[in-house]
Amino acid sequence: MLASTALAALGSASAADLSSPPPSDTPKIFNELRFGVTGSVQSDHEAGATADVQVLFNPFGYNPTGDWQDQLAHPRIHFGASVGTTHTAAKQLYGGLTWTLTSSSGFFTEAGFGSFVHDGNLTDENDGPKLGCHLLFHEYLGASYNFDSHCSLMAQINHSSYANLYDGPNAGMTRAGLLVGYKF
Repeated sequence: MLASTALAALGSASAADLSSPPPSDTPKIFNELRFGVTGSVQSDHEAGATADVQVLFNPFGYNPTGDWQDQLAHPRIHFGASVGTTHTAAKQLYGGLTWTLTSSSGFFTEAGFGSFVHDGNLTDENDGPKLGCHLLFHEYLGASYNFDSHCSLMAQINHSSYANLYDGPNAGMTRAGLLVGYKF
C-alpha cells in the first residue's frame, strides 16, 4: 500500500510538472510602446504640435543587459505614426531599425534609421516644407531614462528627407519632442 501511495504521488507530481510550462527566458517580440508630442525645429516648415506613436519589436533578441557590442548587434524594429495638429504639418507612417545602448544607471541612448511615407507638401512654397517626394529616409536620435523596468521618458530629435537622390526640392523635416515609453 505504501508503494502504491508513493507511485500515485509521483504520478500526480509528474502530471503537475507537465501541465504548467516552465517560465520563458526568451524576449517578447512586441517589446515597447511609446507615445508623445514633437514639434518642428524649423519655424518656417510646420506649425503646431505633432502627436507621435511608436511601437518597437524585438525579433533579433536585443538584450538591454548585454554588453554594448551585443546590444548593437541586435537592433529592434520600429513602426510609428505622426499626426500634425495644423494643415502644414505632414502626417507620417514610418518604420526601420532601432539600436539602443543602455547603462546600469537607467539612462540609455538610441539611434534609428528607416523610411517613411507622408502626405505633406511636395513643391508648394506656401504650404509647409517642400519635400519633393512622398517616400523619404527617416533617422532619429534619442536620450532617455528608465524609471523602472517598464516606464521611460525620451527626448528625441528626428529628421526626414530624401538625401538629394531625387531631382526636386528637398527641404526635409526636423522635429524634436518627448516620448513616454512602456516596455512589456
